[in-house]
Amino acid sequence: MQSPTQATNAWRILFLLFLANLFNFFDRTIPAIIIEPIRLEWHLSDFQIGLIGTAFTLVYALAGLPLGRLADTGSRSKLMGWGLAAWSGLTAVNGMVGSFWSFLLVRMGVGIGEASYAPAANSLIGDLFPAERRARAMGIFMLGLPLGLLLAFFSIGAMVQAFGSWRAPFFIAALPGLVLALFMFMIREPARGAAEVVNVSQAPVDRPLRRVLMIPTFGWLVLAGLTYNFATYACNSFMVPMLQRYFLLSLQQAAVATGVIVGLTGLVGLTLGGWVADKIHQRMPSGRLLFGAFSMLVATVATAWALQAGRVEIGVFVAVFGVGWLFAYNFYTCVYTAIQDVVQPRLRATAMALFFAGLYLLGGGLGPVVVGLLSDHFAQAAMLAAGEGQMTEAFKAIGLHDAMYLIPVALALTLVFLLLASRCFSRDAQRMKEGLVEDSVAVGAAV
Repeated sequence: MQSPTQATNAWRILFLLFLANLFNFFDRTIPAIIIEPIRLEWHLSDFQIGLIGTAFTLVYALAGLPLGRLADTGSRSKLMGWGLAAWSGLTAVNGMVGSFWSFLLVRMGVGIGEASYAPAANSLIGDLFPAERRARAMGIFMLGLPLGLLLAFFSIGAMVQAFGSWRAPFFIAALPGLVLALFMFMIREPARGAAEVVNVSQAPVDRPLRRVLMIPTFGWLVLAGLTYNFATYACNSFMVPMLQRYFLLSLQQAAVATGVIVGLTGLVGLTLGGWVADKIHQRMPSGRLLFGAFSMLVATVATAWALQAGRVEIGVFVAVFGVGWLFAYNFYTCVYTAIQDVVQPRLRATAMALFFAGLYLLGGGLGPVVVGLLSDHFAQAAMLAAGEGQMTEAFKAIGLHDAMYLIPVALALTLVFLLLASRCFSRDAQRMKEGLVEDSVAVGAAV
């Protein structure tokens, strides 16, 4: 056995991965912020608005499976570099299109580019940092999510106002991503399994998908990710238009308020949450997942109350919903790290690709379109209940607000799945360690 080691360039690479993750979520968030001008220009329904997010996430999930296997067998730095260049370039193209369908097709292309990144980056972090430091490292990496959202929600509205067009943010967002892609190619990767306590075989694994899917903890975490992503993508896709319609805020005001809810809260949730998760993990093996379940309980109650309160002061809504989202962010540091603990190093990018497939195909993919469908349905119901024969923005506001109740429902289901995962985590983590020891013995015998 050898002592677990941390790569000498671990923190430098982690910073680069964090920056790329930041621009990943910045680029991904632009349509959710400028969707009302697009809706009015192209006369779209909420179902069509949801379809933009759904098409992106479906392509993202499907493309992630082969790209995840490629990350386990090839160069992760090259894969991330080309992917970053592709999604940044296509983001600029999004600002040039002239119709809903061309916009949708380009967003699907952006999804393919972004799908190359997360499995490779997560696999790389697993090889850069030993197990006892991974939650903190993952928390720093995932800070790119709230910071990317924060930067987008705080700046996109101002860009639209300054340039007088919803197209301007797409051109501006593409430039830093193209520059950052060059640095990705310069990353010196550690050997796979370099941060484990035993020597890890570098030989390919037979039946990789079957091996990953046979891990019980992983299955429950996929279901938890599915419901969690349903909630987050529904929130990110419709919070700005809901605040504009229901609370009558301007685009810039609604974007900033959403930035506080889903961005500012993540800075606390991911930094403090990662530290707490590591501390609890040192006391009990399944502590991270139990902490994640508790966090989902708080998130469910807070978001449900904020929606149920109706047209309260906007500051109250933002504060209460934001507290729920702060705790919801603990999902990332608890779950992503738990996957590293139950899956052997040679299969981690594959596992993350499978995990993301579940998240995005049935979670992120369904969230926007289901909420959009319900919004149109509830708006129609509100119009009929009022005895009116013509749809107005007031009825659309009621419909979208009521459809957002799916968010706390999905968070409650996430809580249940995390509790079920915690029941088999210790056993699966022990099996992974035993498998590494067997690999180490086999490697030693071969040498």
